[in-house]
Amino acid sequence: MENDIQAPTQRLADTTVRVLRWGATLRRIIMLVILGGFHAASTYFSWWEWTRTITYWGAGLTLITAIWSIGLRPVYFHKHFRYGVTDEFLHIKSGAFHENYELIPMSKIQAVSTNQGPILRRYGLYSLEIETMGSSHGIPALPKEVAIEVRNQIARRAKIKEVDE
Repeated sequence: MENDIQAPTQRLADTTVRVLRWGATLRRIIMLVILGGFHAASTYFSWWEWTRTITYWGAGLTLITAIWSIGLRPVYFHKHFRYGVTDEFLHIKSGAFHENYELIPMSKIQAVSTNQGPILRRYGLYSLEIETMGSSHGIPALPKEVAIEVRNQIARRAKIKEVDE
């Protein structure tokens, strides 16, 4: 049976790297604004010196982690993320350094939905959320037509009744 299961081959949209970079950039900006507000409050209210030191360390760590989350992670994520849908399983493979390969039986899938936030909307992409009894799985950054087709394939094969369109 081990040879019967093929590795997933479908890839994410080509604009995934840009989407992930925008999301990571916005998260880092929000973190720096929060740290700046905390620093301004600690200066204005003359809090202890260590509170300002924490803000400097926090800002430094935020900038250092930005190198990974904005520069490198999106490229590695896009290059190594694969998914596939068969009659029996949903396959999700990810990870450049620590490879993660999930086989989700169609019989265990309870719900599948498409989601689109503001960054995904800008690029015309959707993410899929797949719910099972004990966990949640996701396929990020698919073009609209592909996302709807994959969602419908999973719903058909998992025998999920459609509630809304």
